[in-house]
Amino acid sequence: MNLKILIAAFTLVAGAGALAADPPAAPSATPVKHPSLKSCNREATAKQLSGKQREQFVKDCTAGKTQSGGGQTAAH
Repeated sequence: MNLKILIAAFTLVAGAGALAADPPAAPSATPVKHPSLKSCNREATAKQLSGKQREQFVKDCTAGKTQSGGGQTAAH
């Protein structure tokens, strides 16, 4: 009887290990085209933008109209 319990316990542990070893799900087929709002807000803060300039920058950034990494300056 103890041998059956031991085999059953081993099978459960081995099965749980096999489930944990499954590869993660494949990424979606549609890549993210635009930066997230969070990253655009972070860039606006780094550039010390406020008010209308900040709003316009974040809007353009999320639309993909700005270059990330300081390529565009706020000259208006």
